[in-house]
Amino acid sequence: MTIELSRPEAPVASGSVAVAGGAEAPPVSSLSPLRLVAAAAVLAATFAAPAFFAEPTGEGRAIGFSVLLGAVFGIVLQRSRFCFLCHWRDFQDRRDPRGVLAILTALAVGLLVYQVVISAWVPVVRPGALPPNAHIGPVSPALALAAAVFGIGMALSGSCLSAHLYRIGEGSLASPFALLGALAGFGLGFATWNPLYLALISEGRVLWLPHLVGYGGALVGALVVLAILAAVVIKLGRSPAGRAAAPLSLGSVARQALLERWPAALGGAAVGVLSGLYFLRVAPLGVTAELGSLARTAGAGAGLLPETLHGLDALRGCATVVKTALLSPNGAFVAALVAGSFAAALAAGQFRPRRPSGAEIVRALGGGVLMGWGAMIGLGCTVGVLLSGIHAGAVSGWVFLVFVTAGAAATLALRRRFGF
Repeated sequence: MTIELSRPEAPVASGSVAVAGGAEAPPVSSLSPLRLVAAAAVLAATFAAPAFFAEPTGEGRAIGFSVLLGAVFGIVLQRSRFCFLCHWRDFQDRRDPRGVLAILTALAVGLLVYQVVISAWVPVVRPGALPPNAHIGPVSPALALAAAVFGIGMALSGSCLSAHLYRIGEGSLASPFALLGALAGFGLGFATWNPLYLALISEGRVLWLPHLVGYGGALVGALVVLAILAAVVIKLGRSPAGRAAAPLSLGSVARQALLERWPAALGGAAVGVLSGLYFLRVAPLGVTAELGSLARTAGAGAGLLPETLHGLDALRGCATVVKTALLSPNGAFVAALVAGSFAAALAAGQFRPRRPSGAEIVRALGGGVLMGWGAMIGLGCTVGVLLSGIHAGAVSGWVFLVFVTAGAAATLALRRRFGF
């Protein structure tokens, strides 16, 4: 008896494979022992790095675990093409539901893992008490504005910040410009923080769903909302054409794991599990804290920032601090993410740098500035606020989801209409 393994068809356009949930990936190539050895060497060097640069202390152990999880996260993002903007664009433009369903899967799985962790740390929900370190931020008009601006920036630059990081591992030469723009955007965010905080953010309420309906009500309610959203996406979506099933064998499994795009739902489930594990061992998942800290350190050193940033350091989110050490857990996580993506792309033959056009560079820079500003004012991005926030039961995560989607959808529609 032959065991059949179905595989989704990836439509081909202009010599590249346009996959759900990502920018166009290079064509699938064949297995190469030389590339596999090179990829293994990259991962080995990545995992060994903390032994040389981190002290054997609590912080050092956090850095070591961050490297491990960051590399795995980069592999998952690259292999599954997980990207908030790209997944939504596939649904908006082609009604391909797989990517959005992957995001909903990541949210549902992370909710379950977080529930186990948080209920163990905080067995009894008490008024005013929040789980340690969880990204539960204030809900205010500033959060809605920041999320919408972040969504506009995503749509202009072509990816969310986490996707730009894994695309650097694939050799993208436009993504570094988006990160440079994000650094500048963080600087603008710090410069505008005080008036926004005094006018809007300081009056915002920190809303945690278990305070309102208990652990059970928060979990069931969130899962019901996600199930309804999934049903709507499935109803409105169009199933992509399927490829003929292939016999399951050692060679086919290796090819699918190392060369072909992983199923979107598998990528989403893996993201949810990794989010919960990182929260358990280090902190809520996020990719902007290091960028923000670099911008804050540079701005403070140059005397460009206000002497006091009202209330910022007391709020929950992707923390930005003036750097006093070379390494931080978040910085190690981000660096390992790029390394993991590079190893995965190298093994698949998908590390293929391409010179960006001038228009692509301008869009990457401009979109990066908007994403940096939105991430600073919103205290995180699609990973730090949306993903980690919803996992923790924060109302701020749901608000970010609504407005970042609105900003991205409107901008994508305008880009399609006017061709920019």
